[in-house]
Amino acid sequence: MAETRPAVLVLRALGLGDLLAAVPALRGVRRAFPEYETVLAAPGSLAAAVRATGTVDVHFATPENGRQVPSLEHWPGPPPAVAIDLHGNGPLSHDALAALGPGRTLSFARPEADHPDPPRWRRDEHERLRWCRFLTAYGIPADPADVRVPPPAAPSAAPGAVVLHP
Repeated sequence: MAETRPAVLVLRALGLGDLLAAVPALRGVRRAFPEYETVLAAPGSLAAAVRATGTVDVHFATPENGRQVPSLEHWPGPPPAVAIDLHGNGPLSHDALAALGPGRTLSFARPEADHPDPPRWRRDEHERLRWCRFLTAYGIPADPADVRVPPPAAPSAAPGAVVLHP
């Protein structure tokens, strides 16, 4: 990570489908913080997919541990200027980000002093819609229809390979 720009750290430490569902939100974050280094905390196995989305500057690899909230203790730099919890709505992900001492944290879990009424979690809401609504509530526009990921530059090495994720 570059030390010349402040970082906005987004936690989305889940699987491929969850990464793809977050693409519109990640684009919104990147547009909202153009002078920041956009860092995505996500499993290391998603490195190629993270790069392919073109939504972040840096992939901060998290341990592969399923749906559990990973430790972010290996964060290498100063506290992020902004931490955004796109992992869930509970205190575990919020606490993992808060432990880094960010200047500002956006989450469902706890209100901020300058944003005392955070957005409310809706259990039956699709992930793309949820994360875009969440960011919009914090003044960060995100379009849930902004899902296109550019095709790879080279075809897959696997003959006839198709990836389908419901």
